Amino acid sequence: MCWYNSPLVNCFIKLSGYTYSNLARLFMRLFVGVMLLQFGIRHLVNFSVLSATFPTVLHLSPTASLIIMIVIELVCSLLIMIGFMTRLSAIPPICAMVAAEYYILHDMVPFLPAYGLDSTDPGYLPIMFIGIYLYLLIAGPGKISLDYFISLYIIGQKGKDEEEELDEV
Repeated sequence: MCWYNSPLVNCFIKLSGYTYSNLARLFMRLFVGVMLLQFGIRHLVNFSVLSATFPTVLHLSPTASLIIMIVIELVCSLLIMIGFMTRLSAIPPICAMVAAEYYILHDMVPFLPAYGLDSTDPGYLPIMFIGIYLYLLIAGPGKISLDYFISLYIIGQKGKDEEEELDEV
């Protein structure tokens, strides 16, 4: 028996060569949606406490800033989880996380050590969210999404199939 026909080599090829990009994008959408959704629910539940102390954004009142943040966290999370207008729905959370990162670093500047953030500082959380949302913005929702099924319907209404339409793009 040749070494390249062994079960171990075949297993290696199966595990390294096959990709499940649509399933991975679904997982990423669900993961980031649930993660941001729980922040929105916490903000909504603690609205009365947070409305007085929430940071102001774009010179809005703390209450207005909190309402905008809750809407972004709840609505965009749900849209991303179902895969509807995914790329468009990723833009407001990116802006919100950039603002959050700014306020975390802005408020912490006197307390930061000379070498910058360490692993216990809260500044890593918005950066992680920004990275995931940028990935979704670039990669798109995948084939397990409402966006994909709507695009198939629109392509079908044009009298074309998916491959014809993709050849034109």
